[in-house]
Amino acid sequence: MKHSTLGNDRFQKKLEIQALRQVTLNVLVVDDEPSILVLLQSALPELENCKVSTAASAEAALKIVETAETPFDCLLVDIQMPGTSGIELLRQLRRTPEYLETPVIMLTAMTDQKYIEEAFLEGAFDYITKPFDFFELRSRMNAAHLLMMERIKAQTSSASLKNLREELDFNKQFSFDDPLSIEGLERCLRYVEFDNYVDQLSRGRRFDSWVTAVKLQNAEYHFDISDFGTFRHVISGIGKCIEKTSMRAEGIFSYRGSGMFLIITHGYGRTNRLPTEEVLNRKLRMVLSSRSSSAHLKTVMSSPVSMRSFSKSGALTALNQACEKANSRENALGKGSMIGSHMQPRTTPAPEKKATGRLFETVLRELYGENTYLDRS
Repeated sequence: MKHSTLGNDRFQKKLEIQALRQVTLNVLVVDDEPSILVLLQSALPELENCKVSTAASAEAALKIVETAETPFDCLLVDIQMPGTSGIELLRQLRRTPEYLETPVIMLTAMTDQKYIEEAFLEGAFDYITKPFDFFELRSRMNAAHLLMMERIKAQTSSASLKNLREELDFNKQFSFDDPLSIEGLERCLRYVEFDNYVDQLSRGRRFDSWVTAVKLQNAEYHFDISDFGTFRHVISGIGKCIEKTSMRAEGIFSYRGSGMFLIITHGYGRTNRLPTEEVLNRKLRMVLSSRSSSAHLKTVMSSPVSMRSFSKSGALTALNQACEKANSRENALGKGSMIGSHMQPRTTPAPEKKATGRLFETVLRELYGENTYLDRS
């Protein structure tokens, strides 16, 4: 029966994807180069069911957005334009309720790290440098749109809850290795956006980047004994502590599931400004002090791992190494020593290697099989 249910779920997902491909995407392209506008307006409808509108400036784009009968499904935005920049346009779009989740893909010639970082922190879904490949652009647009639909569906389900029991039922929809979103943090990216950020770093051959892992100690055990709301609260608290204690390091981080966070910093000087494990745990005790059951929780940190690589797969290897270092640090401190031997938590692989049960992987693998753009070398 279980196998049959999984098969039905997969079949239903394929039907949804097929339906998506039959839907016309309403796309707005914003670029001050007329040749780019003409090229995309003619080429995108040939590759996909797209209705393409264009704007030659951020100001013109805002007017089109304001007067559009229905919100656009995706925006392709250049960064460097006369007057208002593409990043400022993105910032203004994210203040508009209709465009909180709309995929915005930066399509630009700007390769400087500061532009990449600022774009993702302002809410860009992806970042593609010119010259670009049309088939890759199409795949990223499709993945972005389908992921947006799933996120909106999840938010709608959450908003419709009427009592505590319904809320608990909703919370049970996530498992230990799911990458929960943490709202309200300026330098925290969601799972897929973080992967796209890493992808852009590897494409730009940025050899001064480092990754550090932070993990909730005995995370799986605490997940098993806690109610789901409490575990969310703990993960959110750790995220707040990472942001507050690592401001001088100017790192960008993400929750990867399984109690694990990853922080990327640029330059050894900034990396050296990350908090120590002791400082982070002291801050965590303060943040979680309102819940006595959470006051004893601690995190473990890995040492920084260099992300020197010529490929995306090489960069992901560095992320895995940081996770493994955090797991080793946890084991060195006597993982589960306060838990009875009959209640030892299961060994948790590095979150990067968990390929099942995650929304973004389901979406991308259903769309493009094993050869997703996230796996490109």
